[in-house]
Amino acid sequence: MSKALVLNCGSSSVKYRLYDEERVLAKGTVERVGEPDGGPPDHAAAVRQILAGLDLSGLTVVGHRVVHGGRRFTAPALVDDAVLAAIADLVPLAPLHNPANLAGITMAREALPQVPQVAVFDTAFHHTLPESAATYAIDRDTAQRYGIRRYGFHGTSHSYVSRRTAELLDRPYAEVNTISLHLGNGASACAIAAGRSVATSMGMSPLEGLVMGTRSGDLDPTIVFHLRREGGLGVDEIDDLLNHRSGLLGLTGVNDMREVLARRAAGDEAATLAFDVYCHRITEYVGAYYALLGRVDAVTFTAGVGENAAPVRAAALAGLTRLGITVDAERNAGSGDRLISPAGAEVAVCVIGTDEEREIAREARAVVAAG
Repeated sequence: MSKALVLNCGSSSVKYRLYDEERVLAKGTVERVGEPDGGPPDHAAAVRQILAGLDLSGLTVVGHRVVHGGRRFTAPALVDDAVLAAIADLVPLAPLHNPANLAGITMAREALPQVPQVAVFDTAFHHTLPESAATYAIDRDTAQRYGIRRYGFHGTSHSYVSRRTAELLDRPYAEVNTISLHLGNGASACAIAAGRSVATSMGMSPLEGLVMGTRSGDLDPTIVFHLRREGGLGVDEIDDLLNHRSGLLGLTGVNDMREVLARRAAGDEAATLAFDVYCHRITEYVGAYYALLGRVDAVTFTAGVGENAAPVRAAALAGLTRLGITVDAERNAGSGDRLISPAGAEVAVCVIGTDEEREIAREARAVVAAG
């Protein structure tokens, strides 16, 4: 039996999935990695713990999520020393994530030296962005010197969900234009034309774009200068504010959309405003991406909020009927992968559960099969 193991090393956790050709054989998450009085002392210890508890007989590949591939990696890569060094070189672009990814890969290589290791990059799906979408309008030399451009993230999720959308519509993937909305604690939108990412809301980092659990999303850069000059805040303080104390948390004191919805239903003004800001931003991106694509076959919601928050889906697409986008209230209240648009709607509106680990396993197997 051929097996694929997927390791997804976050800043303080390691998620794992073990697959055969069709099924999930084992799954879990090791939490609080490196935290005082928490779990394992580091990511290497966490991976070692995971491997010790699994039946790895028949293992043919280990797939690793790597957050940032920069411009170097536009597809999954079979890991060797040169690939590992290149991922390390990209740490300045993802200082919280790439080091954890590297630790997981290094430990897995040591423990399983005969098993191919494949790095699957969050940014790779977006390498098809046209230069007009990826380029920021700043001094060219400065941008080139410091690697400043739009890279995009959540690539494995957008890839998986757009492929599943075509399957749900029973249409060839290469014929479907999709606006994919990955709405979780991190959130991003992606315009996908015939399987190719042509626009995405996250930029050089995951901070840009939609309103998120603790991240601000889009804002005027002058806010940073204003906070520095008028408030005396340092760079690290501003970084912490925008990444960890903004978004839903900054507006309401909580970063969980379920709590925001409950407070909104009880008449809480802050929660109502946060909900409106959150959905307004999604509406803006859907409209913009509709214009970029020219023809939209589907709008698909995924991830924790996208899959479970019916009021968000309804409000984010309200008023778009003239674009052929409508949500059916009864279907929207259901569960599972499904259409939530009315029968015969010009644009299908879908809800699909994301499975980034399955996508990583698929891409890792393809690399090994290609030799």
